[in-house]
Amino acid sequence: MAQPLVKKDDDHDDEAEYSPFLGIEKGAVLQEARVFNDPQLDARRCSQVITKLLYLLNQGDTFTKVEATEVFFAVTKLFQSRDLGLRRMVYLIIKELSPSSDEVIIVTSSLMKDMNSKIDMYRANAIRVLCRITDGTLLTQIERYLKQAIVDKNPVVASAALVSGIHLLQTNPEIVKRWSNEVQEAVQSRSPLVQFHALALLHQIRQNDRLAVSKLVTSLTRGTVRSPLAQCLLIRYTSQVIRESGNNTQSGDRPFYDYLEGCLRHKSEMVIFEAARAITELNGVTSRELTPAITVLQLFLSSSKPVLRFAAVRTLNKVAMKHSMAVTNCNIDMESLISDQNRSIATLAITTLLKTGNESSVDRLMKQITNFMSDIADEFKIVVVEAIRSLCLKFPLKYRSLMNFLSNILREEGGFDYKKAIVDSIVILIRDIPDAKESGLLHLCEFIEDCEFTYLSTQILHFLGVEGPKTSDPSKYIRYIYNRVHLENATVRASAVSTLAKFGAAVDELKPRIFVLLRRCVFDSDDEVRDRATLYQNTLGGDGSVVETDKDVKDFLFGSFDIPLVNLETSLKNYVPSEEPFDINSVPREVKSAPLAEKKAPGKKPTGLGVSSSGPPSTADSYERMLLSIPEFANFGKLFKSSAPVELTEAETEYAVNVVKHVYDKHIVFQYNCTNTIPEQLLENVIVIVDASEAEEFSEVFSKPLRSLPYDSPGQTFVAFEKPEGLATVGKFANILRFIVKEVDPSTGEAEEDGVEDEYQLEDLEVVAADYILKVGVSNFRNAWESMGADCERVDEYGLGPRESLAEAVNAVITLLGMQPCEGTEVVPPNSRSHTCLLSGVYIGNIKVLVRLSFGLDGPKDVAMKLAVRSEDETVSDAIHEIVACG
Repeated sequence: MAQPLVKKDDDHDDEAEYSPFLGIEKGAVLQEARVFNDPQLDARRCSQVITKLLYLLNQGDTFTKVEATEVFFAVTKLFQSRDLGLRRMVYLIIKELSPSSDEVIIVTSSLMKDMNSKIDMYRANAIRVLCRITDGTLLTQIERYLKQAIVDKNPVVASAALVSGIHLLQTNPEIVKRWSNEVQEAVQSRSPLVQFHALALLHQIRQNDRLAVSKLVTSLTRGTVRSPLAQCLLIRYTSQVIRESGNNTQSGDRPFYDYLEGCLRHKSEMVIFEAARAITELNGVTSRELTPAITVLQLFLSSSKPVLRFAAVRTLNKVAMKHSMAVTNCNIDMESLISDQNRSIATLAITTLLKTGNESSVDRLMKQITNFMSDIADEFKIVVVEAIRSLCLKFPLKYRSLMNFLSNILREEGGFDYKKAIVDSIVILIRDIPDAKESGLLHLCEFIEDCEFTYLSTQILHFLGVEGPKTSDPSKYIRYIYNRVHLENATVRASAVSTLAKFGAAVDELKPRIFVLLRRCVFDSDDEVRDRATLYQNTLGGDGSVVETDKDVKDFLFGSFDIPLVNLETSLKNYVPSEEPFDINSVPREVKSAPLAEKKAPGKKPTGLGVSSSGPPSTADSYERMLLSIPEFANFGKLFKSSAPVELTEAETEYAVNVVKHVYDKHIVFQYNCTNTIPEQLLENVIVIVDASEAEEFSEVFSKPLRSLPYDSPGQTFVAFEKPEGLATVGKFANILRFIVKEVDPSTGEAEEDGVEDEYQLEDLEVVAADYILKVGVSNFRNAWESMGADCERVDEYGLGPRESLAEAVNAVITLLGMQPCEGTEVVPPNSRSHTCLLSGVYIGNIKVLVRLSFGLDGPKDVAMKLAVRSEDETVSDAIHEIVACG
């Protein structure tokens, strides 16, 4: 049968097949590299082979030491060719191969010869290569040539020297700082690119001297910068000076603000936008000062260039968060962008309108959004949903139309994150807008009839059990709930049974009906469903088998379960069946450490109850419930993170102690899990004395001793410290375990009345920066990175010094930051000379952070790293860089 004809241009799925590099193998390319040794060099053929080698390197292929050395020596022979194209390829491959110090000498003479050549292309590229592969010793020999190159008349040569200086500043700062006069002269260059690179280098040279930066900005804002690129840099440096000096733009002399406002009249669009964005981000900016920037951005909204429309609407979207009234004049222009072909622009326009719109425009916006939602990806839909939720809270009288909109999109196609965002929004509206409760609950009931996500179904049922009985007609929800018992999986059926019981306990009129429905559930095929149905049936039946009063029933069904599950499990295992029923009140409320047998297991350290917060949620919940049960900790606020246990004693010692660090915004609590391993001793009044002399920013506020510590029965003692609010404060703490020891009679198990005070030295404990970062992964790092935006991005390069391997360097940085590796990038391929690692997390204060780490071998074992950080707050991005710089 004949196949239909398909145009090549339309067959997008097969585009990869037409790549000229498809299917090339490293071994075959290395064989082809022998052409470099031919007596009669074929420049075209050699260029093709180098291109393939560069492709392999950039695709992540790694060369062994022998392979890299062979290729390097073969490439050096190509310096005899006079072909300009081939020479440029030679420069590229030498930079990528990063030869070791003993190999660099082979090409040094050739590169230095090219650096003094009459051909400008040779000079520029030779400078870049030499500065990339050379060490400090050789750099001093060529410093004179580099200074001359900075002020060279040819802009390509000058830019090459300046860019090389920017890179060298990380490894040889003292040498580069001696070039200040030449760089200052290059700032006055007529070449736009030279001026741009010169300004960037001059700022980096002076960046640690705030006064010098301020003087630089003051001198350059007088009009000596002509390059649009350089002027954009200068605008950023000006904003930095304003921010660091704390100048109040509302009063007094304000030349820096006048400069930013003057840039709004520049002929270059990029300068105009940079100035407008800078003004909108100033602290304490007034409405009058915002007006010219908003006016410029409004003009950009009607630009024919998509990039300008996107930049303008994205900036206005951020401005609307703090100054919504200032953006309202742009609403008409933004409404026209809802139908923009670029869906990113349309999404930002919609969300900005939702933030700035008035009550009368809500219905019109809802009609426009309905047609718009089907054309965008889930990531953008979530942004729209969150904006609609904010609008509804702003105009509660409009809850009906907004709730109907959320209900309609809830039934459409979409992934879990999108559906969860809608459900969360409806739940928040139900809680915050009393009139929306009944309609919102009905919308959720209708959704679970077709919900494909078990987690969402169980969460909705749980919420329904709490809020449903409080409505005017609770009986109308019973049908929806009972249908889940017949039509869903066992997890949802069990949740539905619990929800039915809550209705029966809270609404007396429904109790007989609920009792009958629960009786039918007793014959379910799943053990959990049957057990729950039986338990709740007995509870509601009032036969005294579980509880006796209505108050007890409600406490049992609605009360918080404050008993650690691990303690309950231990008590149930130790319970010996007898005439005496199991008494749940006998289960201790304090969290128990790991049993001794687990501690002594080979190769395994005791975990207590402490696992990292990236572990099961039940453990983090247990920690939080435990800490809330201690009155002195209850007012500390929301628990941000609990660390993994840190061992303070060696294995097989008399006393086993580990500590879990519980981090709050203004406090940190040390939970010392202690185990007495001596059968003949009873410890009483156990407390850890903490010396914080090496942690000056911490002050002790409370300690809770452990009354008794019998043999092999773990317990906890706590010490709480206050720290600066919201900061990743670090310090070192010395610890001494102090207690009263009493001898125990092995035959009777009774302790003597008198005891002796004793103490036991523990290991020091450190609070590190990683304790303030929560490991939280993202499913699609690229989307998360792009959606975070570059406004709060900070990029810098670091030398990590000699390392055993690239993998060791990657692991060290991951450990230092305490963030979650994404997409398997924590694994470094064998023999790699470069690697990229992606990390994500949440910084204290619940601020999302994304990190992109680029590692490379800068010599035999020296590792260089480029760190790019994006977050929701620029101070957090700076803090991550400070952690690495101080680590």
